[in-house]
Amino acid sequence: MGRIVLGLLVLVAIALTVFFFVLPGRIDARMNQVIAHAPYPVSETAAGLHARLRVADLHDDVLLWDRDVLKRAARGHEDLPRLEEGGFRLQVFSAVTKVPKNLNYDENTGDSDQVTLLTIAQRWPPRTWSSLLERAVYQSEKLHHAEAASGGRLKIVRTKSDLSGALAGDALAAILATEGAHPLEGKLENLDRLYIAGYRVLGLHHFFDNELGGSLHGQSGAGLTDFGRAVVIAAQDKGMIIDLAHSSEAVVRDVIELARAPLIVSHTGLKGDCDNARNIDDALMRDIADRGGLIGVGFWDGAVCETSLQAVVDAIVYAVGLVGADHVALGSDFDGATTTPFDASEMAALTHALMAAGLDEATIAAVMGENQIRFFAERLPAQ
Repeated sequence: MGRIVLGLLVLVAIALTVFFFVLPGRIDARMNQVIAHAPYPVSETAAGLHARLRVADLHDDVLLWDRDVLKRAARGHEDLPRLEEGGFRLQVFSAVTKVPKNLNYDENTGDSDQVTLLTIAQRWPPRTWSSLLERAVYQSEKLHHAEAASGGRLKIVRTKSDLSGALAGDALAAILATEGAHPLEGKLENLDRLYIAGYRVLGLHHFFDNELGGSLHGQSGAGLTDFGRAVVIAAQDKGMIIDLAHSSEAVVRDVIELARAPLIVSHTGLKGDCDNARNIDDALMRDIADRGGLIGVGFWDGAVCETSLQAVVDAIVYAVGLVGADHVALGSDFDGATTTPFDASEMAALTHALMAAGLDEATIAAVMGENQIRFFAERLPAQ
């Protein structure tokens, strides 16, 4: 009997070890892949141009995963070493807090959640197991711990002066964003919690309808609710930037009408380039750009219809033609359960490919980072 009990205890110990220390990494590696490829060409001219660029990206989800952002990982798309190799000076880090089961671009409900089990498996604090707000706060804490341990290589940016200080030195400027506003948990006062935690970009939706209104991938297709209108107004009063990625077209129209400051679509494709349920109407993209906004072009097949470097280039070229070079940005969706044609260390290949597509150096510099840096320098809170 003693041997049986001992054997059972050993099996339980093995199962718990796999669940807590093996499974999260395997899920991460399976969901965040880079396609196998030979080294991309980078001409001497492109390498020289890339060395002068300040690369900036509007969307990455690395904070969701059990990785140390300061150490180079053998999985996923980015970490600080790879960002530095790629020439990044600014990265928006998004907090994913809820993801429905059977995820798709057409129709999801908010009745299920895959993140709950992941938070437990990754040994997040118990307060995060049942609270979307606490999950967002915890992901901010993870980034703050990385900042403190980075030796000045990473700086969380909350204000205009924070940004100018980071860019004046060698630090990567890190901006916190929410992947949807459901961490508010239906309470306007929770916006203060997110702001205090360092969040300066507020995504309104993810893959399901929430208290603010309809998701592009939800069931209702609805516009902003009264609560959603109150959140948009309150967030802009604080100087927070509204992100319309994943919002229904009705919400996009409502926010365009309501907003008093320029908007972003942090990670997307262009419907005229890739006509699918992930991308909103080109006319709405033009409306956002006409009001000073930014369109972040994604690197995965859902945004650009194919997992290839050329597809990313084609989408960027199309976006420049549609809304103008000053309103196009990078919105990789690195580490967002996506497969991409390259990781953050390989950004010089994108510079080369954009040059080969005929974009001039000024346009490439704008899209690769200067538009993003200018936007945040103008729109972040003063203090």
